[in-house]
Amino acid sequence: MITRTGRRLVRVVSGLTLAVVTALGAGALAPANAADTPALPPVNPTALRAAIAGLPSAEATAAIVRVGGTSGSWTGESGTAELGTNRPVSANARFRVGSITKVFTAAVVLQLAAEHKVELDQPVQRYLPGVLPARYPDITVGQLLNHTSGLPSPDLYTGLPDQLAHRFSVLTPQRYVELLSRKDMLFTPGTQQHYSNSGYFLAGMLIEKVTGHSYEQEVSRRIFQPLGLRQTSAPGNDPFIWGVHNHGYQTVTDESGTRLVDVTVFNQSDTWAAGEIISTTADLEKFTTALFSGKVVPRPLLKNMFTVPVHPVTHQPLHAYDGDDDPTTGKAAVHSMGMSKMELAPGLVAWGKSGARLGYSAAIGATEDLSRILVYSLNSTNAKAEGQNQLGLKVITAAFAG
Repeated sequence: MITRTGRRLVRVVSGLTLAVVTALGAGALAPANAADTPALPPVNPTALRAAIAGLPSAEATAAIVRVGGTSGSWTGESGTAELGTNRPVSANARFRVGSITKVFTAAVVLQLAAEHKVELDQPVQRYLPGVLPARYPDITVGQLLNHTSGLPSPDLYTGLPDQLAHRFSVLTPQRYVELLSRKDMLFTPGTQQHYSNSGYFLAGMLIEKVTGHSYEQEVSRRIFQPLGLRQTSAPGNDPFIWGVHNHGYQTVTDESGTRLVDVTVFNQSDTWAAGEIISTTADLEKFTTALFSGKVVPRPLLKNMFTVPVHPVTHQPLHAYDGDDDPTTGKAAVHSMGMSKMELAPGLVAWGKSGARLGYSAAIGATEDLSRILVYSLNSTNAKAEGQNQLGLKVITAAFAG
């Protein structure tokens, strides 16, 4: 269910921070003084190859890893493009990026803010009158992007079998918002942080209302085309991944036993502007480089993507939503507008985003100075599972620890 996805990603970010710090060693990259940024170790091809060795396995069928930045580069692949064949994995294979889509969506909204077509501190209800229930309080555009809106998530599916049964169903944004509107707000907007797709459905609707174009047309016109991201697309209701790609599989256990189900062909309308994009590791590295360099979002607005929201009185990071269904009680907020902050070691911070759809796990991450950039795609056999993606952790550790 989508509500579980939000909780899982918050835990993954926190878990990766702890695990990578442990792997690096508390003092391994410690700066000489608090003002210094620790130097990254050289790119370690041996560690990276070892991280993705042995595929296909019970955990994943394929992996594509791309490390770049000013301090060195490496690319590698492992596994098979399709079970039962001898087709090798291609470094240029396209894959579902999942919630990395949110980085693109946030960038488009921030472009609109730079053009004075929207204001981040104004209620989204001003731009989308009548879309949210009248009983809901004002929610600013910025709060949609940094997950402090307090919006609930709709209950879409009752579990994996239900989700697989609806793999070709079309869910409109309007229907998504109608379903979430049946529920009460989680908290007063701006007081806590709770990761979910809901704010990004509203952000996608905002983009369409302000520009007069579909979300897919606008993200392509504003980002894909100017940056030359020729292998990146927003497919809308098209369930296929066209071109070279690795098949995605999901482990299914039922009365007949445990088996892998091919979930490559899957309509993504239930995630839309929060998770529908398809791309490659090369395109995502190009996008990350351009974004961090100020070539996608003007720098005065770009700072929002590198800022975790703070409590308006204490100026301390907000805490994750502590509802009864959320085990992240008391943890500090880590999400900015579109991205997440990861402290990999004392003084070493990376910004980026992970994403998961059935059959596909992916992530982008980079230091703000672009000395190290990591992009990976994993064909995880249980990509939406609760808990931490251990293969992803191995890749992150190898990329940043050496």
